[in-house]
Amino acid sequence: MGKPRWWTAGDLDGFLGLGLDNLIQILLIVALCRGVLGYPDSLIFGAILPATGISLVVGNLAYARQAFQLAQREGRDDRTALPYGINTVSLFAYVFLVMLPVKLTALSQGLDPAAAVTLSWRAGLIACLGSGLIECSGAFIGNSLQRWLPRAALLSTLAGIALGYIALGFLLRTYAQPVVGLAVLAVILVGYYAPVRWPVPAGLVAVLLGIALAWANGLIDLDPVRWQSSTALIGLHVPKLQLAELWQARGQLVPWLGVIVPMGLFNVIGSLQNLESAEAAGDRYPVPSSMLINGIGTLAAATLGSCFPTTIYIGHPGWKAMGARIGYSWLNGVVMGAACLLGLFGVVGQLVPIEAGMAIVFYIGLVIAAQAFQATPPRHAPAVALGLLPGLAGWGALMLKAGLRAGGSGTAANPFGPALLAPLAQADVWAAGAFALEQGQIITAMLLAGMLVYVIEARLLAAAACAGLAALLSWFGVIHAWQFTSSDTVLHLGWGVGRSWALGYGVMALVFLAARWGLSADAAANRG
Repeated sequence: MGKPRWWTAGDLDGFLGLGLDNLIQILLIVALCRGVLGYPDSLIFGAILPATGISLVVGNLAYARQAFQLAQREGRDDRTALPYGINTVSLFAYVFLVMLPVKLTALSQGLDPAAAVTLSWRAGLIACLGSGLIECSGAFIGNSLQRWLPRAALLSTLAGIALGYIALGFLLRTYAQPVVGLAVLAVILVGYYAPVRWPVPAGLVAVLLGIALAWANGLIDLDPVRWQSSTALIGLHVPKLQLAELWQARGQLVPWLGVIVPMGLFNVIGSLQNLESAEAAGDRYPVPSSMLINGIGTLAAATLGSCFPTTIYIGHPGWKAMGARIGYSWLNGVVMGAACLLGLFGVVGQLVPIEAGMAIVFYIGLVIAAQAFQATPPRHAPAVALGLLPGLAGWGALMLKAGLRAGGSGTAANPFGPALLAPLAQADVWAAGAFALEQGQIITAMLLAGMLVYVIEARLLAAAACAGLAALLSWFGVIHAWQFTSSDTVLHLGWGVGRSWALGYGVMALVFLAARWGLSADAAANRG
C-alpha cells in the first residue's frame, strides 16, 4: 500500500526488457522494408518510422496514465502498466501477405518501381487502418467474440504464421550464421525457459553477446558510404497526415480483408487474454478503455504513415514480478518515439545486426505456437495442428516462388505460367496446392480448425456450416482461387472462379450432415 509513483527502481529492468523488444521490432521494420520490399530510406525514415514512433508514444503514455489512475483510486503503489508495442505477427503478415504481393503484382503489370512501392505502402496503410478500426470495435464486441470464436481456430491460425514466417525464417537464418545465431539462441532459451536469473534482462545479454560475436565474425562492416548515409538520416522527421494516401488506397481494402479481418480479430482476442492475464496478476484494468487505447495507437500509426499495428503485449505478470510499475511504460514510449522521430535507427541498424536480436523474435514465434496448444483444451489439439498447416503452406509457397525467381523465372523473358506446375509435380512438389492454400490462408486456417473443433465436439451442424461458408468464399475467390502474374501468384476474385474448391467444401458439408445420423445417443444429446 502507498502512493503511486511515476518511477521506481524496478522500472529500469522493465524498460530494458520492453524497450529491447520494441528495438528489435523497429530494426525488423527497417530490414524488411529495405530488403524485402525495396522501400527507399526517404519513405522508411521520413514517414513509416516517425508514425511508428508516435503510435508508441500515444499507447505507452496512455497505459502509464491508466496504471497511475488505477493505483490512485486503490491507494496502492504496486500497479504495473500494460506492456505495449508493435505487433510482431501483424508486422510479418502485412509485409509478406499484403505489401509484397501488391508490389510484385504492380511490377508484373509494367509499373515502374517507384509507383509499385507507393501502391505497396498504401496497401499497408489501409491494412493497418482496418486493423485499428477492428481493435477499437473490440472495446464493445470483444467479449462476445471471445465466447463465439473457438480459441483453437484463432490461435492455431496465428501459430501457423508464427511458425512459418517468424520461427522457421529466423531458424534458417540462425543456421546460416551459427556462431552468432546459436549462441544468442542459447541465451534466450536459458533466460526465458530455465529458472536462471541474469544480472540484467536476458534479452539484453543476448543482444550484447550477439553484437560482440557479429563484430568478431565480420558480420558488421562499417562501410564509410553506408555509415555516412545513415548519419545523414539523423534529424527531426515530423510525420504528416496521410489521409490522401489512405483515400487513394480505399480500393485495396476489399481484396485484403481476408488478411485484415483475421489479424484484427487476433489483436482483439489477444488483448482480451492479456487483460485477463493482468487481472490474474492483481491488476484489473477496464476492458473498453484498454482496447480503445490499443486501437487508437494503431489508427495513429496508419493515419501518419506506418503500416504496422500496435498491441498489448503478453507478459504483464513477468514485468510485474520484475518490479516494473509505471515508469517502464512511459520511458519506453518516450525513448522509442524519440529515436524514430530523430532518425536514429539507421545508425543503430549499422551497429546492431538482426542476427544479434533475432533469437528474441524466434522466441516470440515459439510462444505463439506453444500457446495455441497450451491455451486450448487437450482434445482440440488435432484442430490446432490442422490450423497450423495453411500458414506453413503459405510460407512454403513464398519460398518456392523466391527460389523460382532466383533461378531466372518471373522475368519478362521467362514469366511465371502453367508450364511451371508439371515439372514441380513430377518432383512431388504440389505447387498448385501450395498456391491455393496461400490465398486467404488466414481465413482457411480459421475455418479448418473451427470445423475440426466442431467435429470433435460432435457439433456436426456447426461443422457443416463452416464447410458451407468455406464453399461460399471459395466460389467468389476470397480463398484458394489464384492466378499467375509474370512473377507471382495472386488472388483471383470473381463469380465461380473457385468452383472446384467450392464443390469440395460442399461435399464436406454434406458428409458432416449425413454423419449426424450416425452419432451415438450421448453425443446426439449435445450435438449442434
